[in-house]
Amino acid sequence: MSTISTHVLDTALGTPAAGVAIALEQHEQRGWRPVAQGCTDSDGRLKALTPNPLPPGRYRLTAEIGDYFAASGRDALYVSAQIDFVLPESGSHYHLPFLISPWSWSTYRGS
Repeated sequence: MSTISTHVLDTALGTPAAGVAIALEQHEQRGWRPVAQGCTDSDGRLKALTPNPLPPGRYRLTAEIGDYFAASGRDALYVSAQIDFVLPESGSHYHLPFLISPWSWSTYRGS
């Protein structure tokens, strides 16, 4: 069983991105199933996305970055940013951040 956390950093401003809606889904035979959702705090973090550890499998995190940019009056190319990943058999903590700007986004495995 594994745990997940995330945060969103606005690299254009050099600040945390507060209030970004995040959804976690798990892939099953019939498609994607919602698992959890939340919004980033004032530090751009969503520390405990799920109350319980997750079993191995394929998951995706979706950050609604278009809404975040629109709320501050900035145009943006991307409506959402999505991380599609696999949790292996071994239990561990996975910190999967989003680095966003109005014209790009990226990710990495954090600690």
